[in-house]
Amino acid sequence: MTLTEAVILGVIQGLTEPLPVSSSAHLVIIPSLVPGFQQPTVAFDVLLHLGTLLSVVYFLRQEIRSILVSLAPGQGTAVGEKSANRRLLLWLAIATFLTGIIGILFQHRIERLFESVETTAVMLFITGILLFQPDRVKSNDRRKGDMNLTDGIVLGLVQAVALIPGISRSGATITFGIFRNLERKTAARFSFLLSIPAIGGAVLLKSSDLIRLPADDLPVLIAGFLTAAVTGFFSLKLLFAIINKTGLTPFALYCWFIGAATLILRGMG
Repeated sequence: MTLTEAVILGVIQGLTEPLPVSSSAHLVIIPSLVPGFQQPTVAFDVLLHLGTLLSVVYFLRQEIRSILVSLAPGQGTAVGEKSANRRLLLWLAIATFLTGIIGILFQHRIERLFESVETTAVMLFITGILLFQPDRVKSNDRRKGDMNLTDGIVLGLVQAVALIPGISRSGATITFGIFRNLERKTAARFSFLLSIPAIGGAVLLKSSDLIRLPADDLPVLIAGFLTAAVTGFFSLKLLFAIINKTGLTPFALYCWFIGAATLILRGMG
């Protein structure tokens, strides 16, 4: 893999992981449509995910710090805020547990879906339909402190469904958060807090591949990692800047376009 290819893949990962357009769909579709495209190694894929994980942690550093402070004894945080943060952590743990259990139970079936470009394209259409709906929801005024057990269960199950390639993890969880009448930015923050253990767990499972990295490939790998991290951070800023202004409809249109274009090009091949 060349330095240019590493940077391009880092940009793709950084853009599509945070934005609600399904990074898994792009990882399935792009190799099938680009002649001579070299599928990245597992180790490189791990580093790209580490890059986007770093961008999420840095972007949400204040929320993460607030949650950690709330776990410590003392009066550093208001009682109401501390209670809300502790409950939020519990809902995150429940949602992560449900996602993990379902992912383990259906791991092999889900992995087989990555072999079908057509199925992935159809799932992008479904993602588009999901993203098109939240902008029609008017009564979304629940905040972090209003979240409850049902929210954790619903969003954990939704994140598990998003293991299917073409179903956007962030898009699905944000959408169902809004369906649960959460504020848009509250739903988005919970979605990306929920992504930290999800991405971290996936990286941990593949971490053994990092040990076997050849030293000669280090500059290329670092370039991909840094590109994914920087692009991911700015993608998050973009999403949070427009989520209350333009909503999620532009991303729905993008998913429909990519899904349709993929099916057409595959049919012509």
